[in-house]
Amino acid sequence: MTTTAFDDHERSRWAGRAAAFDGSFALLCAHSAPALLDAAHVEAGTRMLDVGTGSGTVAGLACARGASVVAVDAEPSMVDLARSRLPLADEVLLAALPRLPFESGQFDAAVANFVINHVGDPLAAIGELRRVVRPAGRIAVTLWPDPPPEAQSLWGEVFDAAGVDRPTSVPRVDAEKDFPRTVEGFAGLLDAAGLADVRCETISWVHRTDPEAWWSGPANGISRPGLLMETQPADVIVRIRAAYDELTAPYRDPDGRLALPTAALLASASVP
Repeated sequence: MTTTAFDDHERSRWAGRAAAFDGSFALLCAHSAPALLDAAHVEAGTRMLDVGTGSGTVAGLACARGASVVAVDAEPSMVDLARSRLPLADEVLLAALPRLPFESGQFDAAVANFVINHVGDPLAAIGELRRVVRPAGRIAVTLWPDPPPEAQSLWGEVFDAAGVDRPTSVPRVDAEKDFPRTVEGFAGLLDAAGLADVRCETISWVHRTDPEAWWSGPANGISRPGLLMETQPADVIVRIRAAYDELTAPYRDPDGRLALPTAALLASASVP
């Protein structure tokens, strides 16, 4: 199994950005963590692998449940951050899908919180999670759907209002390796990997965050909006910020925080 141009692009986009992620979108991604662990049947004594641990939120919650946790991430700055946050984890290592440095059947469960969005061969990634989990073990993964939910699609409205052109040369998952980012499509991906008892559901919530935190992610190069923002001259950034302030105003609570509706897909299965 080899990496794709999309994998290389994603690695470059996250290089050195652990602090930027931690101060912006980490809280958004954290919402699904309890449901993810429940779907993987993680409890005291479970040997669990957290792939793409980021700032360590999912792994930390698993440790709090009494699980035996190994966490990995493809980005060195994320590994450093997670290590500082996970004193109870067995190991925090640098590793990435679609090839993990573990023996087959080593874990009772494997989870990946919003990681499949960032791999160039999703089926190979799920297959590798299956490989490292023992028979009758569990796999649970989350994914941002397409079309994107309101919180994420708002960025497109901001760029449109500011008159920002979209780049046309951004690497994407090859069409033959992609899948519909829907409940049916995500479940179909796990089915295609040979998993059993496949289930997929939509989790919806309102993400509450400080407006400056929500702005800071893309402003520091995080996600596709960040890729777009970092190529703009200063006068265009001023226009983007003005559009951001105007279009997020209806989402502000009385205390000034944003209340952004969003949703994610949660898929889970057993290893036959």
